[in-house]
Amino acid sequence: MAFPNAFIDELIARNPIEDVVGQYVSLKRSGGNLFGLCPFHGEKTASFSVSPDKGIYYCFGCHKGGGAVNFMMEIEGLSYPDAVRALAKRAGMEVPEDEQYQSRYRRQERLWALHKEAARFFHSCLYAPVGKAALDYALGRGMPKSTLTTFGIGYAPDSWTALVDAMRKKGYTDQELKDSGLVTESRKNGSLFDRFRDRLMFPIIDVRGNVIGFGGRIMKNDPGTAKYLNSPETLIFNKRKNLFALNLAKKSKLGYLILVEGYMDAIALHQYGFDCAVASLGTALTEDGAVLLSRYTDQVVLIYDGDQAGQNATKRAIPILEKAGLQVKVLQMRDAKDPDEYLKKFGAERFRQLLEESSNRVEYQLGAIYRKYDIGQDDQRVKYLQECADLISTLPGAVQREVYGGRVAEIAKISADAMKLEISRAYKRRQYQNKKKQEKIDLSPQRTHQPRSRDIRYDNMRSAMAEEAVIAMVLKQPELLEHTRKLEGEKFSSPLLGKVYTQLSQRYRQGLEVSAGVLAELSGEEMSHITGICQRQQAAPSEEALQDCIRTIEQENDRGKVSSAEDLLALRNKMKESKGLKG
Repeated sequence: MAFPNAFIDELIARNPIEDVVGQYVSLKRSGGNLFGLCPFHGEKTASFSVSPDKGIYYCFGCHKGGGAVNFMMEIEGLSYPDAVRALAKRAGMEVPEDEQYQSRYRRQERLWALHKEAARFFHSCLYAPVGKAALDYALGRGMPKSTLTTFGIGYAPDSWTALVDAMRKKGYTDQELKDSGLVTESRKNGSLFDRFRDRLMFPIIDVRGNVIGFGGRIMKNDPGTAKYLNSPETLIFNKRKNLFALNLAKKSKLGYLILVEGYMDAIALHQYGFDCAVASLGTALTEDGAVLLSRYTDQVVLIYDGDQAGQNATKRAIPILEKAGLQVKVLQMRDAKDPDEYLKKFGAERFRQLLEESSNRVEYQLGAIYRKYDIGQDDQRVKYLQECADLISTLPGAVQREVYGGRVAEIAKISADAMKLEISRAYKRRQYQNKKKQEKIDLSPQRTHQPRSRDIRYDNMRSAMAEEAVIAMVLKQPELLEHTRKLEGEKFSSPLLGKVYTQLSQRYRQGLEVSAGVLAELSGEEMSHITGICQRQQAAPSEEALQDCIRTIEQENDRGKVSSAEDLLALRNKMKESKGLKG
């Protein structure tokens, strides 16, 4: 949907890029720009740049970039119209649009509101006569009323339509109820019934405070019933991209986050003063979840159950967290199966000691390898040493490799020099493998100059380089557009660059804002490409340089026309010859 240019200009002016991005990323000023950890990929060093004067962001790691609208599109998964509406709402602006247009964002707003009403309904049921058994269960599990209020815990009545009836009375349609995932439709007659029945309800709240889903726990042991039932994925709920209690934990002053397996563990930790605990949502930790954690901390303590499944989950989670740029420590439970049980048995102080003793991920992984082998047997000891060497060879620092290598050598009763040699071999082997992978990459000149996105290709590299320079120069110094009046977007070899140039020229002629942040009708990849051009082109713009680029564009355009004419003439001659032969 097209919005008036003047409206977009005002929208951008009232939503400074640093304020919009700052809601999601911790930014620190360095010179004229702001830097932070990229919210779109995991990283240890801040490569995500925000330029307040240009109104754009750009990541030098994953190469995503754009303006405020594009940032909202990427971070929230919105379409262009919906991202505009989100920013308009943030700035208190009225959006000029056709009232009949039913947007995704409006549906999201209705679902957020519906979930909030559902959370209130469940919470009220907990304190109603129908919820007495559930309240007794919650209190018996050590959750006082203050905790029930903080986490919005409620109860889903043992009824087929309690929630359906309550939400219909609030004005929600059957379609909205089905879209919410809180109800199920009968295959026989199409009637609706509640998805959650006779369960203790845990609202899942995103970092902005919206209720987006629920987890329901049974209160009686029933082998035929799943202990937890979670909301299905909906327009507003993606379990891979959210974490339970992060809305509270992000405010913690402890300096780290604790990642546990279950809701009850996270809640127990909060109750005992560890307000930095979060839990994954009924699934193994994902890369999206790790990147989400990295927005709020640089250190995570993993506390999964001590059984084999928990240990396997820990092993899977460590590389995912490290890839997101996080320092990982692992706490191993002793004398209790999970944090909830440990805190109730031993209290907060003993748990705090456990936290202080928690091992870093290398120590944890070396311990796990040790437990696999009987090093009293020579063949087992060799395998143990080789696997340890492979692990230690992944460490970036020589000092780290020597320290851990020495520790393993001591355990296995071999010389430190022998272990150092084994680690060195593993390290060189890894470097060789990485080198071979690099050699497989096509490094032809044409490939290295092509845009990163496969959807954006340059057919005429010479013209495209000049076109990029024109875009960069006029974005940096819009008044240069006074000297491009004869240049038309149709002459550009790249349709994308031609479209962008046309937009900028038209805006300049109309006296409107000329910046990357106001460009419309571009995909996320296209916008990232244009922002990347702005970041790469460092030369100071000048009229002379601009004219050189324009000449190149026009020459290449003329050459293309000549080539086309020659091809057409050759085709005609060929056809004549063919007719002559037939005659």
